[in-house]
Amino acid sequence: MKLMGLWLSSLLLVGCSSLPAPQTGPRWPATNAGDQPSRLKQALADVRREQHKPGLNGFKGLAESDRALIARLALIQAADHALDLQYYIWRNDASGRLLAHQLLKAADRGVKVRVLLDDHGVALDDETLLALAAHPNLEIRLFNPTSYRDFQLLGTVLEFQRTNRRMHNKALIADGQMAILGGRNIGDEYFSAASQVQFGDMDVLVHGPVLAEVERAFERYWQAPATYAIETLRGRAASAADLTQLRQGLQQSLQSPEDLPFLQEVAESMQQLVQAKASDFAWGRAQLLVDDPAKIGRAVDDTRGHLLEQLRQLGGMNPQRELLIVSPYFVPGAPGSEALARLAASGVKVTVLTNSLAATDVAAVHAGYKHYRQTLVSAGVRLYELKPSASTPRSLSPPKQAASIGSSRASLHAKMLVVDRERIFIGSPNLDPRSIRLNTEVGLMCDAPSLAHSVAQGVETHLDQIAWRVALQGERLVWLEAQANAPARVWQHEPETSWLQRSMIWMLGLLPLESQL
Repeated sequence: MKLMGLWLSSLLLVGCSSLPAPQTGPRWPATNAGDQPSRLKQALADVRREQHKPGLNGFKGLAESDRALIARLALIQAADHALDLQYYIWRNDASGRLLAHQLLKAADRGVKVRVLLDDHGVALDDETLLALAAHPNLEIRLFNPTSYRDFQLLGTVLEFQRTNRRMHNKALIADGQMAILGGRNIGDEYFSAASQVQFGDMDVLVHGPVLAEVERAFERYWQAPATYAIETLRGRAASAADLTQLRQGLQQSLQSPEDLPFLQEVAESMQQLVQAKASDFAWGRAQLLVDDPAKIGRAVDDTRGHLLEQLRQLGGMNPQRELLIVSPYFVPGAPGSEALARLAASGVKVTVLTNSLAATDVAAVHAGYKHYRQTLVSAGVRLYELKPSASTPRSLSPPKQAASIGSSRASLHAKMLVVDRERIFIGSPNLDPRSIRLNTEVGLMCDAPSLAHSVAQGVETHLDQIAWRVALQGERLVWLEAQANAPARVWQHEPETSWLQRSMIWMLGLLPLESQL
């Protein structure tokens, strides 16, 4: 009875809670970092003079997981004035603590650090966030938070209609000069440092005129009515002693001889950034595609400010010869699958790479996706599903790293579209109803043929080794596994899965879940 009373009291408290007044303004005036002298600004001015093509942006793809982490740390170390970070997930693991520690060091040297996190995805508790925000040069805000902080899971359930709408964006901006956008969150599984699953992902490091758009988009989210400073949510600030204690804890967790070679790589990468050459980058024009943060307060069928509509207007779904789609969570729906089928029927080479049942980390999404395989394959779409043993992730050397990375399962997490090998979109959205209708997303459309071609060629070259091709045998779907010097092995059911897994997917497929996937 006591437990029941406690539970009912908790329900009442959460039900009666409400969010405080929205954030009214920044803690400090805008830094206008892009207008100030900095190491990155000087380096990029030299690069653009060498390149001789004003108005173009420089791009560098970040496919290798460990290099993606090193690039983030290098940008943090290279910043002289301002760092803006926006992420859906931030884990309290080796990668998350390492980045938090480096942000504190940047704040110590006078860099203004702003961190915007989705309230659903952040694994750092409110006390940790408050302690970080106690630094005079570091501010943390949460997007669309649940109103009752001490019972967050319960509050999320009771406020489901609102809290079901999430900020899925990922971006890091240094001094208004360079940014990293793409699919990676902050966590060991995104940087080849986890023991259970390793995500294959893709980011792009970018500089040039498009950075002004990236900065404006961050500012819109930072000042959005759905964004709250952690101190505003909790009604208090942490003390300097709380920050000291957190700093000591981070420092202790990072003390390891393994740090030294890894951090040396970061220092070398930072030097490469501030001594960049034009040949280090692919070049082209770019446009930022970003959902309006007000999307989360509108009806799901209200497409104003939607990223997908911006992509359509740019012709991202209207290739002339070839379309490559890489999406870990691929639920195209009837309109999407029919559109891809029409493209394939018109002679466009349409290739889709997504997760297999054996590789996915979200079974419900696979249950929604499988309804569309027959339509796509029948129309001539080349459909591939990633193998869970697609790669052996490279070892990373951050401290406290999991000991046995080689045995972990590979899973796809990259989100890309390559159009005619001339344009490439890299960003945070999946091709599923959740990204399209519910969450907010951001990405970069790059008119950079050298980058688009190299990414498409890299995927196409290895498709038969890393993935099973879904094909038709009569009226039945089969999975083809390429084998060296032998005919392809034919799987009559989802490869490397058990009867129980397939039964669960079948049952999930009966539920009306697609709008939430």
